[in-house]
Amino acid sequence: MLHATIWIPFLLAVLVPLARRVPRLHAGWTVLAIPAALFLYFLMQIPGVRAGEYTLSTIPWMPSLGINITLYLDGLSLLFALLITGMGALVILYSIYYLNKRTESIHHFYIYLLMFMGAMLGVVLSDNLMVLYGFWELTSITSFLLIAFWHRRERSRYGALKSMLITVFGGLAMFAGFNLLYVMSGSYSIREIITQVAGLTGEPLFIPALLLILLGAFTKSAQFPFHIWLPDAMEAPTPVSAYLHSATMVKAGLYLVARLSPVFAGQSEWFWLVSIVGLITLLFGSFKAIKQTDLKALLAYSTISQLGLIMCLLGLGSAAAFFPGTEESVLYAMATTAAIFHLINHAVFKGSLFMVVGIIDHETNTRDLRKLGGLMSLMPITFSVALIGAFSMAGLPPFSGFLSKEMFFTAVLNIRDLNVLEVKSWLILFPVIAWTASVFTFVYSMILVFKTFTGKLQEEKLNKVPHEAPLGLLLSPVLLVSLAVIFGLFPNLLSHSLIEPAVASVHYGLLPPAETFPVSIHFWHGWTPEIFMTLGVVAVGVILYRGYSRLKILEREWKGRDSLNRLYDGSLVLMERGSARLTNLYMTGSNRHYLLYIFGFFILALGSALLGAEGITLGMSDYAPLSLYETAVIAVMLLAALAVPFAKSRVNAILFTGAVGYMVTLLFVIFRAPDLALTQMIVETVSVILFLMCFKYLPKLKTVKERPGFRLPNLVIAVGVGLTMTFIALAAMGSSPFPAISEFFLKESYSLAGGKNVVNVILVDFRGFDTLFEIMVLAIASLAIYGLVNLRMEPGVSGRIPGEKRKNQALLLRSNDVILRTMSKVIVIIIITFSMYLFFAGHNQPGGGFIGALMTSAALVLMAIAFGMDTVRKVLPLNYRMITAVGLLIAILTAAGSFVFGAPFLSHSFGHFMLPVMGDTELATAVLFDLGVYLAVVGVTMNIIFTIGGDE
Repeated sequence: MLHATIWIPFLLAVLVPLARRVPRLHAGWTVLAIPAALFLYFLMQIPGVRAGEYTLSTIPWMPSLGINITLYLDGLSLLFALLITGMGALVILYSIYYLNKRTESIHHFYIYLLMFMGAMLGVVLSDNLMVLYGFWELTSITSFLLIAFWHRRERSRYGALKSMLITVFGGLAMFAGFNLLYVMSGSYSIREIITQVAGLTGEPLFIPALLLILLGAFTKSAQFPFHIWLPDAMEAPTPVSAYLHSATMVKAGLYLVARLSPVFAGQSEWFWLVSIVGLITLLFGSFKAIKQTDLKALLAYSTISQLGLIMCLLGLGSAAAFFPGTEESVLYAMATTAAIFHLINHAVFKGSLFMVVGIIDHETNTRDLRKLGGLMSLMPITFSVALIGAFSMAGLPPFSGFLSKEMFFTAVLNIRDLNVLEVKSWLILFPVIAWTASVFTFVYSMILVFKTFTGKLQEEKLNKVPHEAPLGLLLSPVLLVSLAVIFGLFPNLLSHSLIEPAVASVHYGLLPPAETFPVSIHFWHGWTPEIFMTLGVVAVGVILYRGYSRLKILEREWKGRDSLNRLYDGSLVLMERGSARLTNLYMTGSNRHYLLYIFGFFILALGSALLGAEGITLGMSDYAPLSLYETAVIAVMLLAALAVPFAKSRVNAILFTGAVGYMVTLLFVIFRAPDLALTQMIVETVSVILFLMCFKYLPKLKTVKERPGFRLPNLVIAVGVGLTMTFIALAAMGSSPFPAISEFFLKESYSLAGGKNVVNVILVDFRGFDTLFEIMVLAIASLAIYGLVNLRMEPGVSGRIPGEKRKNQALLLRSNDVILRTMSKVIVIIIITFSMYLFFAGHNQPGGGFIGALMTSAALVLMAIAFGMDTVRKVLPLNYRMITAVGLLIAILTAAGSFVFGAPFLSHSFGHFMLPVMGDTELATAVLFDLGVYLAVVGVTMNIIFTIGGDE
């Protein structure tokens, strides 16, 4: 079931377009059921996780590489899963009333949102680092699509690209860190790496891995100086901001830091980097927030600040690892408790505030604080929600934010006594900076509420008469602020059920198995330093807010962008200009130059590798003597190849090239390789036809006398490639340190794959990955050809080539030979029948899906030549691009179907079954994969033929 929680959102995303068939029903109502059901499922897991149980589920994927889809549900992952699904359900409910189904592309919106939800669940549930990385980058891609949902707006596109570039950059650094951990530990499993920590800390790659992983976490969670993407991401629709930037995407970096704390928490570098970066982000974000005039921008910087607070707490909590099994460990782990509690509180109050801002924008058509004011009497419910959310964010009682802020003060006060790092004098700055940032937090929270809802209503600055939002828009934020009140009055509802198991996951192994980190949250602890710090925050905050109002800072126009944004923009411009200049140096438009680059690099790379390798010997012995037939075929092949560059016309060059291929076919026949001979023959036939069809687009071949300086590089490259390949072939024959793998294929073909045709078994089973990717590449190539021909752009003209012109091109392929047309009626049927035989017999006899598809394509090409493409279209009205897609889908589903049985990707099975009429029959799942190959190859070949031949 754990794997289903990830795949269900993706599956529903595929089915969302079907909601178009019910135009009266908003697609959101269909989508809402999924996160709600998943939230209930994770709620049901709380008792087991609270009791110390965990769920582990594995599906083999690439076991030889140590990569399996292993999911792990413990206290930390359960907490995040509840945030992802619970907030997802509320955001979808909110979006139903926020997005107009008539004017917005809501189906695209819900597809992106569900994909993002599935990716986030994959991040927090994955135990395998490579799988986690895959889902991590998928969150970057889907968040790009969500932020750019209003893609016609330039700022939306800019914000989406900015967020993706920065987070993907961090993701790549994190990927490198993960691989360094694998190099040291020999495992991608987080659980296994944790068990090896004692032996890893002394490794020279340990600190580089730590730094690279933190880079990924800091970019994802918008920590200074990588925070600049988050304010620009506010161009997304409000439901996206409420989901991504309060409870999910920006929390992924926090999750990563918490999850890997058992690995790195004992390092001083981890403590200082995480706590100081978090503290700087907290102060910087809170200060920037009070300078914003846009409500969403204010919330963006407040989010940056609050993320910094949680990151700082995780860093302070890592100090517990310096004192394993002691009272000091429990003391410093209180910072982690505060981090987990504030993480929940932040999702609650920030999600509600984003929704409030969306309501204000929805009802007034502006988010500009200079135009707002006096909305309290017109929007009383919205004001009440904003008041509770803002007061909780400011850390005022009796709301839950007050409790986690007090715990934050406790953590920064406790850290002053840390003596391990011998920098006690510097640690006094932690409570000072934390208190200063809290003052700014109080100020921007008051600005958010009172500048928007109190004062004079400025109707002349609004282009819409404001009024209270409908119930549907209010329901989600009201539920969230209700939780802020409930968690504030009854905090221990979360203490033992969610917070304590999550803290135990973060500090795994620090206490003996029978002990746990106690979590008990109370409102009143007496007149403690934390209470006086809070009173000071309120007093100074009120003074600053009043002074802020008197100075009329909001009425000032803040011009320009900060230096970090200018650095980002300038870097992009510099890289674009540099890449353009570099590209112009070698992209000359000359195919000859491009071939020189490719083959020159080929010679240098492979030649230098061959010369630098040790123990290379050329296999010049143990070859069978050449027979007369083989000698004659090779001689003809060499003569045909030599004739190509001297051909006087393109037709002759094409025919000479075809002759080389047919001689290779004849060699396969002599060497008794019928599969290869059939394949080579059909490929050569279709290739020659394609060449001839393309021939009509090319100008006549001109004989130009070139100077020796022009022809010499051609000679060097030609000879160099030939010699390089010759020596590589000889070295492979004479220097391989491994026994020939062909013996394994011959021996195990039937016992492991149920097939006697070794060539086909290799294609669909042993090397099935290669075949799968090859048909994908073919499909992409055929679509590219289709696009280049049918959507060719001409100077000053857009759209397709005129239909009349395309029709005239199609007539060029039709033959007027009566004998050919008469014989083709019979020959086509024979070829197709033979291709069916090759397909079905291919697993045990010469043949297979690939050669069968080529035979079918050859029959259709013959029909097109004899009768014209119009006739083929009428007889077989097929969309060959769709056939290609169906073939790929069958191949992928067959490959993935092994997951259902707990087997690795692309595992096949076979057995003998008693069938009616046929009796004892062997059936193999590889045939289904071969069917996908067959359909894909037919679709690709005919799509190319019909596209170049003029098919509309």
